[in-house]
Amino acid sequence: MKHLSVRWIACILLMLGTALVAACAPDAEDAAPSPTSGEYVFGMLLVGPSNDHGWSQAHYEGAKYAESKIPGTRFIYIDKVNPSDRPNVTVEQLVDDLVAQGAKFIITNSDDFKDGTREAAKLHPDVIFLHISGDDVLTGKAPPNLGNLMGRMVYGKMIAGCAAALTSETGHISYLGPLVNDETRRLVNAAYLGARYCAENLRDAPFAGGMQFEVVWIGFWFHIPGITLDPTQVANDFINSGSDVVLSGIDTTEALVEAQKATDAGRNVYAIPYDYEGACSQGPGVCLGVPYFNWGPAYERHLREARTSTWKQAWEWLEPGWNDLNNRDTSPVGFAFGPALSEANRAKLNTFIQGLADGTINLFVGPLNFQDGTVYLAEGQQATDRQIWYMPQLLEGIEGQSAAN
Repeated sequence: MKHLSVRWIACILLMLGTALVAACAPDAEDAAPSPTSGEYVFGMLLVGPSNDHGWSQAHYEGAKYAESKIPGTRFIYIDKVNPSDRPNVTVEQLVDDLVAQGAKFIITNSDDFKDGTREAAKLHPDVIFLHISGDDVLTGKAPPNLGNLMGRMVYGKMIAGCAAALTSETGHISYLGPLVNDETRRLVNAAYLGARYCAENLRDAPFAGGMQFEVVWIGFWFHIPGITLDPTQVANDFINSGSDVVLSGIDTTEALVEAQKATDAGRNVYAIPYDYEGACSQGPGVCLGVPYFNWGPAYERHLREARTSTWKQAWEWLEPGWNDLNNRDTSPVGFAFGPALSEANRAKLNTFIQGLADGTINLFVGPLNFQDGTVYLAEGQQATDRQIWYMPQLLEGIEGQSAAN
């Protein structure tokens, strides 16, 4: 039996002779913790570790931003929700854990969580769910308490592709891809279109042998030994085959780290990581920049609406804040210029960004074909949001598979 404190024993004796029950509250060591009165708890499931310098860390810091902006809220989370770190554990089970801890608003941060989030939302109709990168609202599959949110990273990837083409000396640009789906195909296509535009319009001289743009998919958002390809090996294969700029589409920074090693060994190799604003710190000498998500402002808005019962279901695909692309309080998608990007190329890249912002540069306009030769967009045809969101193939001109093996 747990020991009784001196104060508690004294209170028992006091109760025997008086009615002063209020004086007999137990010491903190004798009491179970309870939520603070009025506290609003919100939770998150992260596919990777919260400190991955990529996708999951960007979400984690976005949630911490929202928590700091709204007094009386408390953030809880479960990270490493993936088959390697948590085998045989479902999204629904982990949501149950968050709800048991008091969560009334839950964010799930991976396309892989789509089905589990939908089922969890059905099981917990009084909890609001925000699924990142999904489309259940768009397709009509979402229960009323489930919304979807994503940033228009196609613009960030266009900017990354442009930076790669401006910097490359060989014209050989590589893309380290995660798994293959509509989202990842549209991001590869966007990077390719940005690279092609800037190679043709903003470089001082064209590539002597033309531009080569290739993608290799590792099979997941980060390395799972025995299941995915090793991104370190893939990055080195790119470098050894003559690629001098490697763009990353995975959640971790292997491409940047290997490019730094190659440069330290005497080669000129550059890289562009993904997802997290501070990713360049892993290889500043070769980092041209990073397209990143800034989830904080959107999370703050959704959290505030959920807490005040004004939240409404929506499918949101948020534009960058073109007036100030890197404003942490307003822009959901940014591009942090890297230390390795030259001043001359930075100026050209800013010209490209301004063209995207004012609409004078629109890259999802035909004629564009898919890899198999079928028409994606006819001459002069501008892609709709759905045509960009649902991307069945890579574009003609890209080397690599449009589908998983």
